[in-house]
Amino acid sequence: MQTEIKNALETLKEGGLILYPTDTVWGIGCDATNTEAVKKIFELKKRNDSKALICLVVDDRMLKKYVKQIPEAAFSILDVADNPITIIYDNAQNLANNLIAEDGTIAIRIPNDDFCFQLLRKFNGAIVSTSANISGEPTPKSFKEIAPEVLKGVDYVVNLHREKICSKPSSIIKLSNNGVVKIIRE
Repeated sequence: MQTEIKNALETLKEGGLILYPTDTVWGIGCDATNTEAVKKIFELKKRNDSKALICLVVDDRMLKKYVKQIPEAAFSILDVADNPITIIYDNAQNLANNLIAEDGTIAIRIPNDDFCFQLLRKFNGAIVSTSANISGEPTPKSFKEIAPEVLKGVDYVVNLHREKICSKPSSIIKLSNNGVVKIIRE
């Protein structure tokens, strides 16, 4: 695993794209502060850049680096969630401008996966995590379902957990600073 983390780190630091296993589905990732790298993901996925992407962070401390004000409810939700959950926060900061939604929000998840945890810890920053598919196509449930176009479009493919079958992407909840909670995806 350490070799895979090292190779993925080098690629991220050079502004490249990685294809990697997460706690949910295989993801396409990059440095969440690198505007050019984020642009490459939108191009690879053939996705309109007005559709936001998800970021992964390692813990609450790192979350605070990218969100100006975290609603108290977020900590409660994260503590009791049984399944992977992505929260959309108001007032994103310190991220690539093309990663932040037009309304100033950002979707962030703290993954429960050893590879992701170690990669995020060593990278010491947020990493984009968007499903490894072309926009509009089904989300691949396993590595072997990933389209050749995606495999060829990234700079590094992590060689771990390729046999893993993913059940579904994370749930998504929008937590506004004004107290409004909205379920986006169950």
